[in-house]
Parts: sequence; structure tokens; C-alpha cells
Amino acid sequence: MPRTHTRTDDNPHTPWWRTAVIYQVYIRSFADGNGDGVGDIAGLRARLPYLKELGIDAVWINPWYPSPMADGGYDVADYRGIDPGFGTLPEAEEMIAEAHALGLRVILDIVPNHTSSQHPWFAEALAAPPGSPERERFVFRDGKGPGGMLPPNDWRSRFGGRAWTRTTGPDGKPGQWYLHLFAPEQPDLNWGSREVRAEFESILRFWFDRGVDGFRIDVAHGLAKDPALPDLGIPDDLLFDDERHRENHPHWDQDAVHEIYQTWRKIADSYAGDRVFVAEAHVRPDRLPHYLRPDELHTAFNFAFLKSAWEPAALREVIDGSVSALGSVGAPTTWVLSNHDVPRHVTRYGRRDTGTGEHDVDAGPCDVELGTRRARAATLLMLALPGSAYLYQGEELGLWEVEDIPQELLRDPTWERSNHGVRGRDGCRVPIPWSGVETPFGFGPRGSKPWLPQPPEWRHLTAQHQSGTPGSTLELYRSALRLRREQPGFAGETMRWLDAGVEGVLAFERGPELRCAVNLSGKPFTLPRNWGVLLASDRLDGGKLPPDTTVWLWGGGARA
Repeated sequence: MPRTHTRTDDNPHTPWWRTAVIYQVYIRSFADGNGDGVGDIAGLRARLPYLKELGIDAVWINPWYPSPMADGGYDVADYRGIDPGFGTLPEAEEMIAEAHALGLRVILDIVPNHTSSQHPWFAEALAAPPGSPERERFVFRDGKGPGGMLPPNDWRSRFGGRAWTRTTGPDGKPGQWYLHLFAPEQPDLNWGSREVRAEFESILRFWFDRGVDGFRIDVAHGLAKDPALPDLGIPDDLLFDDERHRENHPHWDQDAVHEIYQTWRKIADSYAGDRVFVAEAHVRPDRLPHYLRPDELHTAFNFAFLKSAWEPAALREVIDGSVSALGSVGAPTTWVLSNHDVPRHVTRYGRRDTGTGEHDVDAGPCDVELGTRRARAATLLMLALPGSAYLYQGEELGLWEVEDIPQELLRDPTWERSNHGVRGRDGCRVPIPWSGVETPFGFGPRGSKPWLPQPPEWRHLTAQHQSGTPGSTLELYRSALRLRREQPGFAGETMRWLDAGVEGVLAFERGPELRCAVNLSGKPFTLPRNWGVLLASDRLDGGKLPPDTTVWLWGGGARA
């Protein structure tokens, strides 16, 4: 048998976040404690022991602040409170303490690019005249054309359509326009304002003082805008901005964001316990390291890995590029397969085009059985790579994207803003199943109605149904996370590719004791005889690794 050891978070030489597995909780859809159909803090607290047993290191909680929910909580009305639908601030503080008692750290979402249109600041801005300090907190501009009837420029909202909405003055006459790179209910803040910067520095301290271990920064690449607000040259009939990754974009990845994060890093470093930031930064791979320099943010999501096709060359290119780019600034890589903004990877991997990371109305048929097989293999690949990993709630159950939600129940603003051209992200946000054979599957009390409908087929995927069942996806995750903590090979941050001798098989080692092999060749691959099997994503065929299967092997110095 292989030797084991258990890593701990008190190693003074390796901050916990460099190798952590972090579980994303989309709180509206995780667990409903009061029976109103919406997940809440009470439900999360009741399920903390489940998360501990799963084997994760930390939970990341999507926004739980007071919000009108125009964009699922990413339209924040009060950054220091808790939405009444989720609970209270004392409940949140108790949850943080309970998680810590279980050895779990807590990461919150912070939304600095924009507020809710119901935030007190925005109400004050609308009531104040042009050029006032209240309007300086946001991006207000006069319009173009006769009477200012046209938007200040041609920028597009990420949800589709113009990124500007015109205000109406107290006299009922049209006024200035305000910028919203997302929904009209999400006015962009002006990060050139010292008042805005000071406010968010205070917000960080507010939650750090309550024991929060870090923050995921929403739209981290979008805070700074070119003050000249230049046109992008987008045709009038184009719904979305397809140029968002071009060089010198006027509102994405502006260099001025880095000064902001240098200040934030000083705040985090002033607290004990290795507080951490993770950036949601949709930027070119060569630009991502700029966010992770030693005096800026700690980690960033690896969207290139998430969007990679299930093909050996594509995966190896992304892995090599990620390790090399982030290693150049001493930052660890992060790996993620699903989140609340993209189709679940069971569904993505079950399609002909496995590399798409976008929601689309007509994405083609999905082979769920094939997608599940590939998703399990991808999970073992991800968890074998050096760095940290993020899991999205329900992926440990093998949930797929729900693509048949009735149109009248869709909540994502993308659906309306795209003129019903893109269904949006609701399909990956359906409340997860815990127990029982009929809805709400333990998500809430019997008889309660979840805020989005659950597929009846999920009765076979509940945590209760899978727990203790050999070969289930839940037990695969539990075993993988246990081995990741115990095996010495996973303790380091290096890897070395091996020549498998067969095209389409990726193989690498994590030190001399641990190997990982992924078969993407389309035919069985014969495993080396002198290595033992630690874990496989699916049943092995004797000594052969079937297609779309990953195996962890031990041997050499790992033998007892």
C-alpha cells in the first residue's frame, strides 16, 4: 500500500490557498432552511458537516448581501449586510464560526465594479445635479446628438444591448446617461473617485474583522475605464461586444486596476491567517500574471482550462501555458471545470463541441452518459494538477445543465437583454438535490417549491442516494479529495510530463511516487504493470485504461 500523510494548514512555508480545494456555494440554490424555495444561511449551516466530509478546504459563497436580485445578488444594495431572504448578519457570523470550527475557511464574493440601482449612493446620485460629488461616484455623462439624445459612446452591456441608460430629471425631462456594463440595475462605479476606493477598503476590513478568510473579486478586470470613454467602433445592430479581448480595450483590463489591488493586498496582509483574494479576470493569458504579482492578488480563476476542449493537445497546451505564465510571478495555478456562469461540464463534455463555455439556446444535443464519463475523468485530471482547485456545488453529484426550464420561469437578465436569443445561466443554478425521490429532493422541507424547477431524473443523483454507493460520483469525489490530502506527491507544486507511448494519452508524475494518466485516445491503453492503482474515474478493463478515463497510480518509492 502507498504511504500517506495528511497536510495541514499550519505549515508556515506554504499558505493554505496555494493547494486548497474550494467549494463554491451559490447560496440561492444550495439548501433552503426555511421552506420559502430559496437557499439561505440556515440551509448552508445545516450542510456544513456534509462539506467537511466531502474533504474540501474552504467554501466560497456567492453574494449574500441585500439585493433586489436583478442579477442573482450581483446587484448589491448594502455591502455590510445580509439579504433578509438569506438570513441575518448574526447568522452569517455564526456560520463563519461554525465553518472555522470544522476546519473550513470562508471566502466571500465582493462586487466592486457596480452597485445595485437601489444602493443609497445611486439614489443620491439621481437626486443630485450633474457634476455633483454624488454623481462622481458613478459614471454619468451627457449624451451625444441634439439634446443629448444619443448614448455617450457605443459600448455594449455584457448582457446584451447598449451599456448606457438615460436618466429623467426632477422636472420630467431627459437628463444625463449612466454607464452599466451589465444590467441597467447595475450602475458602474467610478474607480477614479477616492471616495469609492475608501468605501471598499472599509468594506474589506468590515468582513475581515468578522473572520472572513478572503474574497473572490467579481469582474476584477473591469474597474478602471479609459477616462476619454472612446468608441469601440461597434455596429449599431450588434447586440454584444465581440472585441472584449482586444488589446487596449477601454473598459476591460486597464492598467489602472493594479494600483487598486496593491492597496487591497496591503489590507489583507495586515490580518493574520493568510487572507486571500481570487480574481475573476477575463483577460488574455499573457495578461493574467499582471494581476498576480507578489504585491497584488493571490490567485485568479483559470478560464482557459474551463473552456478547453476535451482533446489531449488542447488540454496539455492550457496546462503548460497556465503553469508557466503564473509561475513567472510565483503564483499558483487554479483549476476549475464549472461555476455559476457557465454550462455544467457534464453537459459541455457530452456535446460535439466540448470547448464551449457559453450558454446558447441551440448548442446541439448532449450525450449525458458520455458527458458524465468525461466529467469524472476531467475531475481526476484537475485534482491531480499542482495548485488549487474550485468545485461548483452539485458537480460532486454529477449534475447536468438543465436546459428545458420553461421560458416564463427564466430569471437571468441575459434572456430579456438578448431578445430571447440566449437563455442565460439559470440552467446551472437549479437547486441541488439532497434526498428523497421527488422535488424538492431535500433542498427544502417537503412540499416547498424551489425557485427553479428540478428535473425528476435527479432523484437518482441525490447526495443520499449516492452516499456510500461504490462507484458513485459523490464517492469518487470523496475518495479523490481524501487521497489528495494524504498522498505525499500532491503536497508539492511541480509536475513532469511522461511519454505514454500512445498518442492521445496524457501522463504526468507528481514526484517519484505518484502518476496520473488520462486516456483521450479513443481506445484502451495498457497501464504499466509495476504501478498500483490508487483511484480511477471509471471501472478499468483488467490492466487497461478505457477511453475517457483517468487513473491515479502509485509505485516506486511509494511502496510500503
